[in-house]
Amino acid sequence: MEFLDFRWDIIWNYRESFIRGIWVTLILTICGFIGGFILGVLLGLGKNSKKKWLYFPCKLYIDLFRGTPLLVQIFIIHLALIPTLFGHSLGFMVSGITALVLNCAAYTAEIIRAGIQSIDKGQMEAARSLGLNQFQAMRKVILPQAFRRMIPPLGNEFITLLKDSSLVTVIAANDILYAAKVVSGAYFRFWEPYLAAAALYLTLTFIVSKVVSLIERRFSIEYNPRKNKNEGRVGA
Repeated sequence: MEFLDFRWDIIWNYRESFIRGIWVTLILTICGFIGGFILGVLLGLGKNSKKKWLYFPCKLYIDLFRGTPLLVQIFIIHLALIPTLFGHSLGFMVSGITALVLNCAAYTAEIIRAGIQSIDKGQMEAARSLGLNQFQAMRKVILPQAFRRMIPPLGNEFITLLKDSSLVTVIAANDILYAAKVVSGAYFRFWEPYLAAAALYLTLTFIVSKVVSLIERRFSIEYNPRKNKNEGRVGA
């Protein structure tokens, strides 16, 4: 049986393709998340705004990108939007990052909105009473407190984006999944390449989850390095 007759040598023969795929996957994910976070902050603030000319466009954007599949968005951006704007395709990297940024921004905006709304309204009133305008109060008082609560969902969004970046392979992005497709096509074997791809994605998500846990602990209100250090000595 093919299941019992694994040939891991074919993965080793295409190791450079998988290594390249890891880097492409990380570039797509990191650029998509950073761009999505920046745009998401603006959209989240806009959706929290009481001004209708800010609220409704932000709400429409969020509903549009959250309500349509990322795969469809990738095709529209790569095959329709970018060629229409520039007259030709700019490659999978530009199209992929653009799609991931726009999609990530919609979900990040909801995280930002929920984080801001979780802070007691008295915080804003207290900041305004101290002479801060609304922008200063948001930047110096509200967002720092809300950010602590946003870390877990933002970490989950990064992990989701890492896995969703595999969809960019449909426009010939040479990521991890693309490397697996190349190997399966060359040898007409499917267990080894796709299990290898799954293992690589699992490894990356595991590392990211650990980093997120560390950041969450570092920024936790209850976190006290000196206290934790003393407890460690007592336990020793």
